[in-house]
Amino acid sequence: MNPGSGTLVINILSEGKAETYEGIYQCTARNERGAAISNNIVVRPSRSPLWTKEKLEPMTLQNGQPLVLPCRPPIGLPPPIIFWMDNSFQRLPQSERVSQGLNGDLYFSNVLPEDTREDYICYARFNHTQTIQQKQPISVKVISGKSSGERPPTFLTPEGNASNKEELRGNTLSLECIAEGLPTPIIHWRKEDGTLPANRTFYKNFRKTLQIIHVSEADSGKYQCIAKNALGVVHHTIAVTVKAAPYWIMAPRNLVLSPGEDGSLICRANGNPKPKISWLTNGVPIEIAPDDPSRKIDGDTIIFSTIQERSSAVYQCNASNEYGYLLANAFVNVLAEPPRILTSANTLYQVIANRPALLDCVFFGSPLPTIEWFKGAKGSALREDIYVLHENGTLEIPVAQKDSTGTYTCVARNKLGMAKNEVQLEIKDPTMIIKQPEYAVVQRGGTVTFECKVKHDPTLVPTVRWLKDNSELPNEDRFTVNKDHLVIADVIDHDGGTYTCVANTTLDNVSASAMLSVVAPTPTPAPIYDVPNPPFDLELTNHLDKSVQLSWTPGDNNNSPITKFIIEYEDSMHDAGLWHHLTEVPGTQTTTQLQLSPYVNYSFRVVAVNSIGSSLPSEASEQYLTKAAEPDKNPTNVEGLGSEPDNLVITWKPLSGFESNGPGLQYKVSWRQKDGDDDWTSVVVANVSKYIVSGTPTFVPYLIKVQALNDVGFAPEPAAVMGHSGEDLPMVAPGNVRVNVVNSTLAEVHWDPVPLKSIRGHLQGYRIYYWKTQSTSKRSKRHLEKKILTFQGSKTHGMLPGLEPFSHYKLNVRVVNGKGEGPASPDRVFTTPEGVPSAPSSLKIINPTLDSLTLEWEPPSHPNGILTEYTLKYQPINSTHELGPLVDIKIPANKTRWTLKNLNFSTRYKFYFYAQTSAGSGSQITEEAVTTVDEAGIPPDVGAGKGKEDWRKEIVNGSRSYFGLKGLMPGTAYKVRVGAEGDSGFVSAEDVFETGPAMASRQVDIATQGWFIGLMCAVALLILILLIVCFIRRNKGGKYPVKEKEDAHADPEIQPMKEDDGTFGEYSDAEYQRPSKKGSRTPSERTVDKAGSDDSLVDYGEGVNGQFNEDGSFIGQYSGKKEKEPAEGNESSEAPSPVNAMNSFV
Repeated sequence: MNPGSGTLVINILSEGKAETYEGIYQCTARNERGAAISNNIVVRPSRSPLWTKEKLEPMTLQNGQPLVLPCRPPIGLPPPIIFWMDNSFQRLPQSERVSQGLNGDLYFSNVLPEDTREDYICYARFNHTQTIQQKQPISVKVISGKSSGERPPTFLTPEGNASNKEELRGNTLSLECIAEGLPTPIIHWRKEDGTLPANRTFYKNFRKTLQIIHVSEADSGKYQCIAKNALGVVHHTIAVTVKAAPYWIMAPRNLVLSPGEDGSLICRANGNPKPKISWLTNGVPIEIAPDDPSRKIDGDTIIFSTIQERSSAVYQCNASNEYGYLLANAFVNVLAEPPRILTSANTLYQVIANRPALLDCVFFGSPLPTIEWFKGAKGSALREDIYVLHENGTLEIPVAQKDSTGTYTCVARNKLGMAKNEVQLEIKDPTMIIKQPEYAVVQRGGTVTFECKVKHDPTLVPTVRWLKDNSELPNEDRFTVNKDHLVIADVIDHDGGTYTCVANTTLDNVSASAMLSVVAPTPTPAPIYDVPNPPFDLELTNHLDKSVQLSWTPGDNNNSPITKFIIEYEDSMHDAGLWHHLTEVPGTQTTTQLQLSPYVNYSFRVVAVNSIGSSLPSEASEQYLTKAAEPDKNPTNVEGLGSEPDNLVITWKPLSGFESNGPGLQYKVSWRQKDGDDDWTSVVVANVSKYIVSGTPTFVPYLIKVQALNDVGFAPEPAAVMGHSGEDLPMVAPGNVRVNVVNSTLAEVHWDPVPLKSIRGHLQGYRIYYWKTQSTSKRSKRHLEKKILTFQGSKTHGMLPGLEPFSHYKLNVRVVNGKGEGPASPDRVFTTPEGVPSAPSSLKIINPTLDSLTLEWEPPSHPNGILTEYTLKYQPINSTHELGPLVDIKIPANKTRWTLKNLNFSTRYKFYFYAQTSAGSGSQITEEAVTTVDEAGIPPDVGAGKGKEDWRKEIVNGSRSYFGLKGLMPGTAYKVRVGAEGDSGFVSAEDVFETGPAMASRQVDIATQGWFIGLMCAVALLILILLIVCFIRRNKGGKYPVKEKEDAHADPEIQPMKEDDGTFGEYSDAEYQRPSKKGSRTPSERTVDKAGSDDSLVDYGEGVNGQFNEDGSFIGQYSGKKEKEPAEGNESSEAPSPVNAMNSFV
């Protein structure tokens, strides 16, 4: 044995004969924790014995007689490979007439004079010893002359009409049938009551040997070989039984337990016959091993209860039957170990964005530790609704985003301690090709450029390489690769193909391709290429029953050689007017022998094809009618399904007229019960596709055959297919229905399966009906709609999701077949526990004062239990939108109104409000409100605490896209609805906004300011002087259109309100309620032209001093004066325009 290992080395060359070491070996490995043993290893020396001496007499036969040349090789180990050769070491030719059997004998179905020779020699090759043994030559003489006469087939091997064959599961099944007869018989194979497996069936030795690889128990059955020649048919049935050496269903696995825990070893195997299970501990049969009070053996299972450290051992499970055995070792290790994390600390994981991220946490401990993951230094445990926590400790982020970057901590805990480990995750931007190469066509000798621009994460370094037809670029100087381009100079024909740009980083790769086509410079003048002209002069000769010779003359190829001819045919008897593809021949051929079908009236035409395309078809040939024959195929898609419980509907796909091979097409329909001894019942029907058998038992398997026949004869015997008579409703309900409530919204249902005989049909599955009888909290007596869940197949358990917490439910289970549902099981009642409530239905803040706010709310629409209390949290928000300290208040569950006092004036508060049950806290609802400062400026129609107001309505011109809202209350939420009405009806949309807080009223009355009084006096004096000048000029006969000039320069801010367009003005004097003249000049930069600025703030009545809320809604300042007062603080207000001032004065 090699030192330091368990390998046993036997050197036969230096340590004696091989026979000395023949026997069964087994290896045992042992330490203080137990002993493991290996499988038995059988050592046998190879043998290649000589042939037994025997005298072989020459054989003399008449022409046509059968012959078997025996080989009978010596028995060696391993068995030899047999082959027949002559004295020149040339293999003897084999055929359907002459072939070698599986036993090595050489079989002649009938002999011919050329079979005469004196050196038929059988050789046996022993591969393991690399020797070949030779049998004495056999002499055969065939007397030529009159044949012994034609005869029907008989089997040379196997003998009789039936035989048996056993094979082991997983091996290759080889079945052989060799027949003699004259003419030479042909062998066919079929499986009774079934079909041969398509992917595992092979035919050898001229179809005389049937091989099925990887056989299983399903391959057991009766196989029939059929030998047929012109004089008859003979059958032989081989009953195949597939046995099985033991194979694992569940091998025992190593078990790690901590002291005091429970566990089990399971050893399950199958085979044919059923294997026997036996247990060993440390290589000793468990019956004689030291007793262990924590261990109990229950057949194929060892159960450990309250295990102790001294129970550590290696257990062996042995499963054996007459064909072999299985042996498996399982180490039961009783350990008490605190958790250890084996993943390296601070491991860095880099992942491309929007891809899964897997963070490893390899751990060990006994008892098995529980694993939790945390993100960041103070994060809470990561939940499985966002992350996937695998049993091996790995944390999976299904779609990693940029905000997934950070430090993740894995914590392993058991009752002996705790261990943790941190890993780092970085999310990188994906690599993209932002400029892809494009398809190019270049002339030979030219230059072409492909572009490939790559965008990538700045921390990753990409490598870009180019491929041609998925291979490396040619190593030539004509190919130049730089940062973003591939340049190919002096292009040749071989450069054509697909070029691919591949960008790789350490984390991902992308590629983009484009095709390059190389064309020759256009010759001058260019030849004209076209499709060929149609062939002509079609002629039929050499007329036979199933073939005819067709000849034709090609048309002009139009400068492109003809590559092939396509022959098409028309069947004027069955498919008149339709042309079908028959065959193709090379373009150099103008004559072909066509293989035809019986009973078809053929016409032929020919199409020529070149590189440009196909020609028009030729003229049709003369017609040729072939003779009728029996059908050579049977209908396909044969099925047997019942439409009623007492019938069997047999359907099939009929043969086409072309496939009928003759007149009078009919079908012979045969059936019998699969498991009965009844003979076949047959009926001949017309050319239809269905036959109904009445009076059948319910859901019984039938064997069905449909055979075609016509006036000439029958088609070959068809294979039987299995069907079933009609189904009926199941008779029995599932029993022993159990309900396990998993949580407040999920329950698991188990039931016992219904016996197959009671299903009376194909099992479709089981259907659960469940409904809520009442809610525990609301005590509602109203029955809700029943819900249905269907579980396919033979499942005996299922989950009921989406249940309502704190509710009573009933359910029953029914089995379903193809006919429908069976009876319902007795109703089972179960109750879901309490859950967390939904958010409160509403939250309103009313009655804002200087230092208090009142909250009103409606309870949650889904309490999911008994409410225990409400939690109100609130915090102030300063002018820079920063949040202040959070205040937490508990409110009794029976309250729906609460007033907060001692608040700060003119302060915005944010509120968080949620309900609680014994199961925990529900979803929260948030709201914001502002305490007031000065209520003096609030219009009388909008009072605090007024409650719900009626909708206010304004009609706006359809061409407008905005409207100013005035008279709003500061710090109040408003709902706005905009509707449009037209020919198609009325449509609307809604939005909610909140006005800003009220500002302290510190405006100064401009009318009391000295500078304003002085300015007005100066303006009045200037106007007086102007009027005097105008009066003087008018008296002198001059005309001065003052009024027109004033109209031309009128400020749009003083235009009156018009009902038709919904605009607002500041004045209502009727003298100026007329439009500006169209000939007026462009307004100065201090006026606003409404025609050119539809969205000017002038339309809102507040000029440039209007305010906008954070959400874009407009807020106006309240004032009791028409003039604009200066803004508070030291901000300077804009001086009024002299023109505006003058117009206002006038």
